Amino acid sequence: MSSSAWLQMATLVAAIVVVTRVLGAYLARVFGDGPAPGDRVFGPVERVIYHLTGVDPHREQRWSVYAFSLLAFSAASVLGLYALQRLQGILPGNPNGLGGVHPALAFNTAVSFVTNTNWQNYAGESTMSQLTQMAGLAVQNFVSAAVGLAVAVALIRGLVRRRSSTIGNFWVDLTRGVLRVLLPLSVLAGLFFVSQGMVQNLHGDRTVATVEAGSQIIPGGPVASQEAIKEVGTNGGGFFNANASHPFENPNGLTNWVELLSILAIPFALTYTFGRLAGDQKQGWVVFAAMFALWVGSVALTTGLEVGGNRRLDPAGVAQTATGTQAGGNLEGKEVRFGPAGSAVYAASTTATSTGSVNSFHDSFTPGGGAVLLSNMMLGEVSPGGVGAGLYGMLVFALLAVFIAGLMVGRTPEFLGKKIQAAEMKLAVLYILVVPVTVLGFSAASVLLNTARASILNPGPHGLSEITYAFTSAGNNNGSAFAGLTTNTDWFNTTLGLVMMVGRFLLIVPVLAIAGALAAKRPAPATAGTFPTGTTLFAGLLMGVVLIVVGLTYFPVLALGPLVEHLGV
Repeated sequence: MSSSAWLQMATLVAAIVVVTRVLGAYLARVFGDGPAPGDRVFGPVERVIYHLTGVDPHREQRWSVYAFSLLAFSAASVLGLYALQRLQGILPGNPNGLGGVHPALAFNTAVSFVTNTNWQNYAGESTMSQLTQMAGLAVQNFVSAAVGLAVAVALIRGLVRRRSSTIGNFWVDLTRGVLRVLLPLSVLAGLFFVSQGMVQNLHGDRTVATVEAGSQIIPGGPVASQEAIKEVGTNGGGFFNANASHPFENPNGLTNWVELLSILAIPFALTYTFGRLAGDQKQGWVVFAAMFALWVGSVALTTGLEVGGNRRLDPAGVAQTATGTQAGGNLEGKEVRFGPAGSAVYAASTTATSTGSVNSFHDSFTPGGGAVLLSNMMLGEVSPGGVGAGLYGMLVFALLAVFIAGLMVGRTPEFLGKKIQAAEMKLAVLYILVVPVTVLGFSAASVLLNTARASILNPGPHGLSEITYAFTSAGNNNGSAFAGLTTNTDWFNTTLGLVMMVGRFLLIVPVLAIAGALAAKRPAPATAGTFPTGTTLFAGLLMGVVLIVVGLTYFPVLALGPLVEHLGV
């Protein structure tokens, strides 16, 4: 690995530690009960919004009402985005004259962006009008991320409140998440991207003359603004078909580094927010340590496998060693300006979060490298996961970990002074099992059905990996694609859309139910038999539970796909 790659990683780790502390403290004040920074600026805007929408910001909701509000908002968002795509051919803001989107594709895309998945079965620059990009996709990038943030905050309230029947107000949490968190961060990132040459205009495609006396079409559009919230909100939907490997979306190594930090900032910062709101910062650092160790491990594995190169090319005499004139390693499907190390760090980070952004072709990674990316998503997007989703996913695993610890010491498990009983564990088990059952079920059906099997361009173990990757990406609301699979068909558009909804809403509802159940409990005083959860030991137990649960669930399909391919290379 080159010295520049080591420098990129070192500065990224340092920035994550600093941002976690600073941004985490800010988030705790935004969603806390006291005054928050920026009240003079954001307060009047929020009051206008609440007045226009009829929301009483001082009236909190029970978990069931909170969940109903969230589901109603999401349903309306799906319908609105679907209609916008179907009617874009007759709407303004369409300088390239694009027609309406096919019904199955419009359904898939609407569900994809509302669930924060941002899976794209289309080429952005030739399918979506600028109005659809700005008023539809970019708006959902903001509000879908804010929904995840709201659920995480609601679960924290459930853990820390005592004998409370409410967990907050969804509409207030949604508004604050967009105005006070996602919008300011996106403005800062967008301005930086524009300064680095990223496209930001309202032009249509332009034909220009090249130096060789030919012609070339140069696309235009509001790229930088969408790229900013795409990364800050761990969304991932690219303005262009090539996503973050396109020079207009990711011009250089510096923008690549800033995009990585933007992706990782909020998920890691929320661990500090959790500790601050819980009144015990050790609890937050334990969750941070578990997430950080899983992320660093995946980055190290992926980078090592990609920098090491492809063994199949050795007999042909292809030089894969890094020299002064070449980056070395496995460069297939990667941009030269990022190299195998920069591509591997980016891929490991986006699959460890719910970010479908890619700066390289995941299908061209080595079998081992591709297996790490697939495994990252199978963890349930908790290393560190998406905005909000990563934290509430890891906290569910924490409940499972204290339950296992309670069984080992022979007493009722406790977490933050709350007894974890049968009701909470049933909901936690539902949370952990619903996605694997859905992902593996639809993957099996796609392998058996002739119409679905016809979409596989690479038969054998690699083809199985491509199908499994697609449904895993959808079920865990990631959105990245292994590619090599034709998914713009009625079967995959419909089934992937259904899996996205399951992976989003059938996880959110149990989390909110857990929050409501815990908020109503009275505190249990700590005793000599209480298992401490603010320790390094518990961080290790938490990581072990995550890895063991995922390993037992997905190992068979990993063995039949990337593992068989790796051993056969």
